[in-house]
Amino acid sequence: MALTKLDQMYRAVILDEAQHPRHHGVLPAFDHEITVRNPSCGDVLHLQIKEDAGRVTDVAFSGSGCTISQASASLMTEQIIGKTPPDIEQMVETFSDLIINGDVPNADILGDAAVLKGVHQFPARIKCATLAWKAAAQVLTQKGEDHD
Repeated sequence: MALTKLDQMYRAVILDEAQHPRHHGVLPAFDHEITVRNPSCGDVLHLQIKEDAGRVTDVAFSGSGCTISQASASLMTEQIIGKTPPDIEQMVETFSDLIINGDVPNADILGDAAVLKGVHQFPARIKCATLAWKAAAQVLTQKGEDHD
């Protein structure tokens, strides 16, 4: 199967995000944290979120995993800064639909994360791609609970 120029560009962006992730590390202060695992691939993600006045002001992730999970976490962290928990829930639903179906009408709310739409061709990687997104929604909507 030959890759189109667009597929090659998407692949390059995904590899770059995984190799040089944004917001990778730990926050000195945070309001929410969660550790999630994807047993089918071995991905482990630790996510910390700082929130102020109902908006995400900073976010960091650490852990290990496949290229798709790491790239997705990097892209997600960049997109949720400045957003409210309801905004993020909508983004997570849209992202999940995109990863499962390959296209959605409102993919523009995902920004650069829409580059991962090709994952729908690889069903075994859907959990890898959605791990960070679902973790963000979970930790922001279930405040006050332990999430490890």
